[in-house]
Amino acid sequence: METKRERVRAMFGRVAGRYDYLNSILSMGLHHGWRRFSVRECRFPPGGRALDVAVGTGDFAIEMVAPGGEAVGVDPCEPMLQEGLKKLARLGLDRRIRLVLGEAEALPVPSNHFDCATIGFALRNVTDIDLTFAEMARAVRPGGRVVALEIAKPRIALLRWGFFLYFYHVSPWVARLFGGDPQAYHYLPNSLKEFKTREELAASMQRAGLEDVHYHDLSGGMVCVHVGSKPVQG
Repeated sequence: METKRERVRAMFGRVAGRYDYLNSILSMGLHHGWRRFSVRECRFPPGGRALDVAVGTGDFAIEMVAPGGEAVGVDPCEPMLQEGLKKLARLGLDRRIRLVLGEAEALPVPSNHFDCATIGFALRNVTDIDLTFAEMARAVRPGGRVVALEIAKPRIALLRWGFFLYFYHVSPWVARLFGGDPQAYHYLPNSLKEFKTREELAASMQRAGLEDVHYHDLSGGMVCVHVGSKPVQG
């Protein structure tokens, strides 16, 4: 039987060529602002080293190193990485951002190496959230930050109703209209149904050994940014 990891990898491989285009359409362009907010929460130092987990086509890493520095992006889906490499070459960032094939639960990177680690809209796709956060915490230096940007359920009832209507019914239809993979854009909304709450994600970060864990709701709670810091030893 096909595992979740295999299903997710195959699904993103099918949508890789149109992933950026559909992201902008389905989020109505809001994902740019969400990502910029998340990057500010990283407190990435000039000339620093960033890690992006489930990097996809590289948008988070690109945003991170725009002022300077370098990044490593890890993703299990080779077609997504190929799209990312083309984008990096167009932007002249292929020497500052390195893309690596690998899983979030076993990151192929050294420990205590990065100033920050990010993951965007991918926690719903990993097989073990606790292990993913533990790996991200391992990879950052003491004092470094781990930042997760993810879809969330709005707290206000009216907003939640409108969000669910769009997320579960309108967005798969829009994705299909613009050439998206119907199976993929039904999986993505449905993956939120049993997903962890804000408080559960914060607890998962704490179990990974992170401190000062907190989160920020954006766009009325449609997305949430979780932040934690690796303790400074000694």
